[in-house]
Amino acid sequence: MLHWYGRGIDAMSEFMGWIGWVLILYCMCFGITDVFLRYVLNAPSMWIGTSIQAAMVLIACFGGAYALNHGSFVKLDLFYAGASSRKKAILDILTVPFTFLFLGALIWKGIDAALLSIKLKQVTPTGVPIPIYPIKSAIPLAAMAVSLVVFKQLAIDIRTLVTGQTPQEKDDNDEL
Repeated sequence: MLHWYGRGIDAMSEFMGWIGWVLILYCMCFGITDVFLRYVLNAPSMWIGTSIQAAMVLIACFGGAYALNHGSFVKLDLFYAGASSRKKAILDILTVPFTFLFLGALIWKGIDAALLSIKLKQVTPTGVPIPIYPIKSAIPLAAMAVSLVVFKQLAIDIRTLVTGQTPQEKDDNDEL
């Protein structure tokens, strides 16, 4: 069951990474367009800058689960880099309560902010009003997705602690 859960989480995080990639492409293309319109044609856009800001928030939301699933977050290598896989698992398990505290607060307060934003039909205070509530709604949803990745990693760490092998090491031994 853990195998299928892990594959589902991997698929979800890959999809979120793909959305993040598209958003980065959007920011690059429209950022260049905005600079061209503003400084070459002297005709600044009323919506591009605001939409790029919204896209950057979404990049952080979608990129979080992807980065965590790929082990791309920064770790304190002073204690972590030279440790055995079992010690790394112990360190990860010790830090998981703090992760869940942070994600729990983000989900709890994010839902409150999203519901209020939906209720008020909140939009940007710019010349072209862009809805904010979809962006605020994405924050707790992304935190939930990151929580799923943390649960997957916690299960892997517990398995590593019990067996002494990471799933990669186990797969390599099975091939022999």
